[in-house]
Amino acid sequence: MAPDASGLHCPNCGATAEPEGGRCRYCQARLATVSCPSCFALGFDGAAYCHKCGAARVRRQEDDAAATCPACRSGLQRVDVGATPFLECAACDGVWVDAEVFERLCAQREAQTAVLARLVPRPAGRGRAPVHYRPCLRCGKMMNRVNFGKLSGAVIDVCRGHGTFLDAGELHQIVAFIQAGGLERARAHKLEELREGERRLQDLERKAAFAPRANAGSPWTTAADGGTALIDLIALITDRLT
Repeated sequence: MAPDASGLHCPNCGATAEPEGGRCRYCQARLATVSCPSCFALGFDGAAYCHKCGAARVRRQEDDAAATCPACRSGLQRVDVGATPFLECAACDGVWVDAEVFERLCAQREAQTAVLARLVPRPAGRGRAPVHYRPCLRCGKMMNRVNFGKLSGAVIDVCRGHGTFLDAGELHQIVAFIQAGGLERARAHKLEELREGERRLQDLERKAAFAPRANAGSPWTTAADGGTALIDLIALITDRLT
């Protein structure tokens, strides 16, 4: 069985290191870690068994020469965390997740728990880099930038047909958001937006129907008011359809 993580050392400078850190706090060398399939404790890559419960390692990593990081253009590595495969950049810590894998990750709590244990969160107060649109890893087209769930605060790069690219810490942020009930809150927020839009539409319809009767003595006023209400109504319907 591998030694306890508290006794592990950075392979680059030899300093005492902990797998939760992701990088050595002294030389900033990247520390590849293994997430346990049973208890989700972390240990360094290369350990055959979990130092906590003895289960076999779960993180499989191999180079993928054909994959290039959309953010920094470095090479990506294929990584498996439990049953969740993704591509990881050793230079910027960005992560590419294929579309079907990302959808499964959002739905499966077991996969989310493994990812939370494997990936470290973004440090508090860390500033975001300037906005850059990135090419899709699969088709090469520029991806859309989306605030996941509209409420998470994690702005990710998405190609709907192929996958999602996340900067360092964002996958952890999204999974934590999901496990804290974020998707349920996002659905409730969307439902309230639809209800508010329905109320606005009904108000405009009533206004458009009432205007001719209220201004029957003034045809010019009637036409102007009715036209304004109709324009507002068309604008709202267009907004709802886009």
